[in-house]
Amino acid sequence: MPTIMDYMISPLPIRLFDCMVDRSKLRLKSLTITNAGHLPGRTMQRANARFERWAFVYIGAGRGYYETSAGRQVVEAGSLFCLFPGEIFQYGPDSDGYWDEYYFTLEGERIQEWMAHWFEQPELVKKVGVDDTLVTKMELIFQLIESGIPANLDRAALALESLLFDMSLRLGQQESSNRSLFVHKLIDDLVSSVYQPLDSEAVAMRHHISIPTLRRIVHDYSGYPLGEYVHRLKMAEAKKLLLNTDKSVKEIADLLGYKDVFYFSRLFKKYVLAAPKTYRSRMG
Repeated sequence: MPTIMDYMISPLPIRLFDCMVDRSKLRLKSLTITNAGHLPGRTMQRANARFERWAFVYIGAGRGYYETSAGRQVVEAGSLFCLFPGEIFQYGPDSDGYWDEYYFTLEGERIQEWMAHWFEQPELVKKVGVDDTLVTKMELIFQLIESGIPANLDRAALALESLLFDMSLRLGQQESSNRSLFVHKLIDDLVSSVYQPLDSEAVAMRHHISIPTLRRIVHDYSGYPLGEYVHRLKMAEAKKLLLNTDKSVKEIADLLGYKDVFYFSRLFKKYVLAAPKTYRSRMG
């Protein structure tokens, strides 16, 4: 078993796998695993690290950091990050902390295809989640590597590619879910603000986005420009007030943030196709 003790890395036994095989016997020439490892309880930090090959690192437990020229990012359990040529890295568990690390070092032109089509922005930490099935698949890859059989090393490379692809799909689903939740929170904010004049800057600041981004999200969601969407929300609320209260048109206009009752009435007629009083008399 490739299990060793290295107290500079971790107080726990670590496993390192070198792919010692005649490369001419490999059938898969575009992707090769050169080495891999499992570092449970890792405490060692790396500073100013450079790499000649690509490495994909999955953190199953613990917490730390990952820093490139793009900035410093938090690494938590369930994170996946890359180490690659042409960059300087600072990374590792937090001081007085640890993490449980699985890594695979690769070479081959296939990696560039990944970056171009389904593994974009390799400089970003990706949250793929904590899942026992991910660890099980990595352990199976370790077994294939450890066998020393060229065909099994090919199988290991293909299995790793499949695993990373599945992780990327999981990441896409999480991002889509998070974006959907964010959009619905933003729309709920606009709906709950119908009794106030529209303040685009305040809404954008509450959600930590720019005003152009706010406008784009609302248009993508509703099909209407921001201002028109808010007017439509207010007119929908005005219809309820006209039918369910005895408030005058001016009082309703004031409640909805329109100081000019004539402007409010023009908007109401534009979107409801009837003047406020006419709507109340017809529907009441």
